[in-house]
Parts: sequence; C-alpha cells; structure tokens
Amino acid sequence: MCGRFILIQDAIPLKNRFKLEIPEGLDLRPSYNISPGQKTAVITDERPHELQLYRFGLTPLWAEKPVLLINARSEGDNNPTDDPDFTGEMGIFNKPSFRKPIRSQRCLIPADAFIEGTVKEKLDKPFVIYLRNKVRPFAFAGIWDEWKHPESGELIRSFAILTTFPNRLMARIPHNRMPVILHREDELRWLSKGLSTEELSSMMMPYPAELMNGYPIAPTIKNPKTNDPGLLHPAGPRIFTEG
Repeated sequence: MCGRFILIQDAIPLKNRFKLEIPEGLDLRPSYNISPGQKTAVITDERPHELQLYRFGLTPLWAEKPVLLINARSEGDNNPTDDPDFTGEMGIFNKPSFRKPIRSQRCLIPADAFIEGTVKEKLDKPFVIYLRNKVRPFAFAGIWDEWKHPESGELIRSFAILTTFPNRLMARIPHNRMPVILHREDELRWLSKGLSTEELSSMMMPYPAELMNGYPIAPTIKNPKTNDPGLLHPAGPRIFTEG
C-alpha cells in the first residue's frame, strides 16, 4: 500500500512542471508527511490544466458515510499473493468502489517521494522511496470521486492512489505493494478520455527499480501530526548503492 507521501514543492514549480493554472487563493503548503484524511494537490481529467486540492482517501459517490479508501489495487482480486511476476488481467475494472472512477474519473497526484514500511514492521521501520537523478516532482496514478453529505450538504472531493505488485527495490525492503508511478510521457495520457481497459492496464505496471532508490528513516513519521524536514533524515544506508 501507499499511505504516506511527500510533496514539498509549492504551486509555482508544479505550475511549470505540469503546465497548470493556479486558482487564486489555493492554499498549498509543503508537507513531509501527507497522511490519509489530509488535502493535497491533484490534477483531474475533469480539469487537466488546473491544480486542485482533494482529500487523500476516496469516498465513493454511493457511500452511506465518509470512508478513507487510500489505495486501489490495480489487479483487484486477481493477484492475491502479490506475485511480482503477475501477468494476468487487471481486476480493478470489476471492483464496485473503483470500476466507475477508473474508467472516467482519473487523476495525477504530484509527489516528491513516498514512505513505505516493511511487511512485518510497517511504519515501525519506514523508508523514504524516491526517483533517482532528482526526478521530482513525479506523479502517482490516481482515481477520484465526490460525495455529498446527506445532512450537511458538504461536498467531499477525494482520491485514492493506484497500487501494483512490487519491483525489485520494493522487494528489498521488503514490501509487497507499491504505488503506480507514471512515466512522464504517460501523464497526460492517463487523463485522456476514451482509453480502453488494455491501454489503462499498460500504465499500471511497476516503475523500473533501477530508476528508484530509498533509505530508512526514524518511525517518528508514524505520527500524522509531525511534519518537518527532520523526518527525512537517514537512519541507515540507501537500499541500492549510487555512484
């Protein structure tokens, strides 16, 4: 899964990187610990040239009450063992919570890095995972939805990050899932209308491990209220040696 990530860019670098308009009054603040329930930057297929703030944790349109579905499995139920050599069909298209958003409500979630723990220790043993060669920000593949509170009328716009089976880097942590990181040339394509399930499935694959790296940090990151640069201080060597 991917339950914590980092975005310390302000609106101007995001505007330049993704060729966006920034609405007046948009309050985007750097965060070293974006956690479920918090708002962060998204770029939706509905408004592909505008930066918006959505809640991390998707509540489907039909839900009776707010929920926080932070991740959506690309394989759905088709890869129960998280096989890193999985070659089957992506089952997300059949999941009730996700089958409509994956077809018509997709988004990009800008990030500078993400946090992942081991399978057993979880965030008691966290790692910062980043793209090599200072490739940041990048974009997770996401889906979004909006939910209206039946009593207050409040409209909640929210998103979930797609996950996929692990690459070699994630297996070294070890962790059995990873977020879907889009190649730059696929970002606008992800937001395009009318894509087939085959075209969408081709973008849900693990990002190449050789283009990524990570290092351990202190478990202080577990507290969603902590948010400062010290959270990213290394607590050990990088997973892969970098020359």
